[in-house]
Amino acid sequence: MRATDRESYDELYRSAPALWSGRPNRQLVVEASALPPGTALDAGSGEGGDALWLAEQGWRVTAVDFSTVALERAAAQAATRGLGDRIEWVHADLGSWTPPEGRFDLVTAHYLHATWADRPALFRRLAAAVAPGGTLLVVGHLLVEGADHGEGHGHGHGHDGEHGRGGLDRHDPEAFYTAEDVAALLDPSEWGDVVSETRDRDPEATARTGNPVPDTVLRARRRPAQR
Repeated sequence: MRATDRESYDELYRSAPALWSGRPNRQLVVEASALPPGTALDAGSGEGGDALWLAEQGWRVTAVDFSTVALERAAAQAATRGLGDRIEWVHADLGSWTPPEGRFDLVTAHYLHATWADRPALFRRLAAAVAPGGTLLVVGHLLVEGADHGEGHGHGHGHDGEHGRGGLDRHDPEAFYTAEDVAALLDPSEWGDVVSETRDRDPEATARTGNPVPDTVLRARRRPAQR
């Protein structure tokens, strides 16, 4: 990621007091609500909607983003809500940052349209960060031919709580991936309970934004360590 790209995302955040809704992503709530709280990595945390929600549920969160403006905004929200001691904010570019292996009970990444990086390598690094018995959750927008994928493919929490990348060319097919693409990177001997499917977006968010593009969702659990 070039410095000029990072600067453009910071400018995007500076353009409004709050760029996104601050609400957690729907698929995160669906998948994580039934999980026992532990350690979580929020990859591409933006203004912190997902990280804040996880912390409120009892998780200890490492939230990673390359926009200093977004991280400062998220940290201020965490302090206001009494969650500052439950979230570590990390300024890093996911295209090159390597998380600690096997550390997190949940690794979640929403709408990372990583055209700037080796995307398979990025997802492999995220998968490697999941602890034995932990969960990997990767969510993207499904590329629908002829659909207007909207301005919500912005870095951080997009329209109604979605992560993504600011400045993304929403018509560039290279910016999209499917759950099956991510599932194909997982070693079946290490991963079980793999779900890759298309899901409708939150109806309320669809009505508000006029964007009906569905989500492509990968959820997988790393097999427990052999005793």
